Amino acid sequence: MMRLFMAFLICASAASAEVVTPTRTLRPGMLILVTDLTIKEGDQEGMFDRITDVAGQEARVALYAGRPIPFEGIGPPALVNRNEIVTLNFLTEGLTISTEGRALERGGVGDRVRIMNLSSRATLFGFVQPDGTVKVTN
Repeated sequence: MMRLFMAFLICASAASAEVVTPTRTLRPGMLILVTDLTIKEGDQEGMFDRITDVAGQEARVALYAGRPIPFEGIGPPALVNRNEIVTLNFLTEGLTISTEGRALERGGVGDRVRIMNLSSRATLFGFVQPDGTVKVTN
C-alpha cells in the first residue's frame, strides 16, 4: 500500500509541473510580450516555467502556439543587426583602439559576433556591449 501511495505522489508532482507557452506563433527576431504568453500544465525539462523569465526576450527560433519554450529558444533582444556599422573597441594593457566595423551577424548583449574591420577588412570576433558597441577579443 505504501508503494502505491509513493507512486501516486510521484505521478501527482510530475503532473503538476507548469511550462510557459506562446499564445500565438512567434517568428525568430520577434520581441516576446507578456500578452504573447500563457502557462500550461506540462512535465518537460529544459523549458521555462515562469512568464517573467521569457517576457522581454527575443525569439531565436520559431516558437509555436501551445508548445513549451525551450531555454535555447530565446535570448536577449538584438542590439546589433547584420550589416550594421558598429563601433569596435579593443582594450589591452592601457591601450584603447576604437574604429568602425560591419557586423556579420546579429547579437544581443553578451553575444559573441563576427565583425569586419572596415579599415583592414579583417574578420574579428567581439562581444556586444550594453551600449551597442562591440568589444573585440584577441
